[in-house]
Amino acid sequence: MPSSPQPILDERIKGRQGYGLIQLIHGHGKGKTTAALGQAVRCAGAGKRVMIVYFDKGGTSHYSERKIIDQIEGIEYVATGRDRIDPVTNRFDFSITDEDKREAAMGIDIAGAAMASGEYDLVILDEINSTQNLGMLSVNAVLDALNSKAETTEIILTGRNPAQEFIDAAHLVTEMTLIRHYFYSGVQAREGIDY
Repeated sequence: MPSSPQPILDERIKGRQGYGLIQLIHGHGKGKTTAALGQAVRCAGAGKRVMIVYFDKGGTSHYSERKIIDQIEGIEYVATGRDRIDPVTNRFDFSITDEDKREAAMGIDIAGAAMASGEYDLVILDEINSTQNLGMLSVNAVLDALNSKAETTEIILTGRNPAQEFIDAAHLVTEMTLIRHYFYSGVQAREGIDY
């Protein structure tokens, strides 16, 4: 395995303390949402308030974590997007429709309001990177929401293929790298592990 690169010093926040930074978790490896959810649980455990806005993750039967999040005081969430899993064939619908774009616009409005309100210590925009990359939202719509955030609200952006502007805005960038994934060996997604 290659050695890790040296971290980049971010002069914009040198010496800063407390919440209010932007984190970006991206890449083709598994674990982006899982990492963000771990941060949500940690934050709520510290008595802080968390809002999760799920982008392009409509439906209710494919997201086991929501069952437990419903029981954690301090974490709220809103799921936007349509259910992309066909209930008969169990196949994923990759098409992008006008409904997808309306749902994404609703999601960024909700996320922007949550970030600007100052009511939340942490706001997670789950799958925002891929939602923008697939053309459901413009880069500027996301940047406008980020620019409206309260000074002390921490933000986490997740998903594949982030715009360079999101990487540039972030104070922490983590890339999940795919080395091997059991999916490519024919292992189906497993409840409680993959969804």
